[in-house]
Amino acid sequence: MNKKIKEKIAFTIFRFLGLLVVGILVWILGFIIFHGAGVISWEFLTTAPTEGMTSSGIFPAIIGTLCLIAGSIIFAFPIGVMSAIYMNEYAGNGWIVRFIRIMTNNLGSIPSIVFGLFGMALFVNTLGFGDSILAGSCTLGLLVLPLIIRTTEEALKAIPDSFRTGSYALGASKLQTIRRVILPMAFPNIITGMILSIGRVSGETAPILFTVAAYFLPKLPDSIFDQVMALPYHLYVIATSGTDIEASRPIAYGTALVLIIIVLLMNTLATIIRKYFSNKVKTG
Repeated sequence: MNKKIKEKIAFTIFRFLGLLVVGILVWILGFIIFHGAGVISWEFLTTAPTEGMTSSGIFPAIIGTLCLIAGSIIFAFPIGVMSAIYMNEYAGNGWIVRFIRIMTNNLGSIPSIVFGLFGMALFVNTLGFGDSILAGSCTLGLLVLPLIIRTTEEALKAIPDSFRTGSYALGASKLQTIRRVILPMAFPNIITGMILSIGRVSGETAPILFTVAAYFLPKLPDSIFDQVMALPYHLYVIATSGTDIEASRPIAYGTALVLIIIVLLMNTLATIIRKYFSNKVKTG
């Protein structure tokens, strides 16, 4: 068998696997849309649940999910970016950086339910935040912190050293070089970490179960110290609890569809922001 035949066979396998992945994604989306689209209505999206979450809408859960996504990103994104800048631009390649990378990788492999227990012990009990948006956001922020650090560090490594050397040659300090040269060039790829983080935190149930999620709370939060409903936990509850699970199953599919749409919209927004900064770097 010559090299061209082997190459064609390999490419055929790769194409098949690629189409298989796309097919699985389309099948999942189609399944959720088929079973959940009939539930989606203006009332479903804008009203609070009633009768033990078996009727009316999911508006408080939508708002709660958006609050948790925003809070976790606000908490994790600056810390993750600054940590990556320190490791890549300041700390060199010593044992401290290697130790931080090992700990970051270990942190990223910890099950999410462990983060939930830790968040309950630290933020809910020790720091006195209680079951609140603040406690849930901090817990989710810790969950995605390793992802943001890794993606940011890789984005910084992708910038050639010639840009740093040229900036230093023009008299710029290290901080000026990072702020005016490195970060603007790496920012489009840094946004990738934020996109992945949004997808991660939006679907987590275990961390918010111990720190913020309410079983049935048909009202909007007044502050960051309030409990909220959240779509992942709401979906879990109506799909597994209640006297008539089959009757509430369409609501579960509708909730799942809304959650998917929210994630897609936020990822689309982040992608637009990434494209904007990418074009700005090219034209600048």
